[in-house]
Amino acid sequence: MHLTRAKWIKFTVSILVGNALYFALSPHLPPAAQHHTWAVDLGTIVDFWICLVIYGLLELIAFFRHDKPGHQEPKG
Repeated sequence: MHLTRAKWIKFTVSILVGNALYFALSPHLPPAAQHHTWAVDLGTIVDFWICLVIYGLLELIAFFRHDKPGHQEPKG
């Protein structure tokens, strides 16, 4: 699997946006879904899930952008 610069950008954006969203929502989540420092808990799983959803949305947007007639994918 060849990782392109675009993939790395999507990974980074999904992690940054997902974590920002999780920590913005964290005070409003039930105590069990809040992350505790230095522990793998339900909060970690919720945070990962949010990042995964953000990545999926970025891939979906990219898919529909490439599906347009006349759209040329940049080389590189």
